[in-house]
Amino acid sequence: MPSSILEEGGHLLGAVLARDTVTRLVCPSCGSLHVAQVLGDNGGISYVCTACGHSWS
Repeated sequence: MPSSILEEGGHLLGAVLARDTVTRLVCPSCGSLHVAQVLGDNGGISYVCTACGHSWS
């Protein structure tokens, strides 16, 4: 357990920075970062660009 509020803040900042390094999905059609992950009919995962409507899996 952190001994101070500053130490706790350091843990939270580290978590945010670690999360920000995750690979982001980019639409192969228009290059937009506005991509949604959706479940397909057979339980597979597909992606849809909310900017241009392109979908892929």
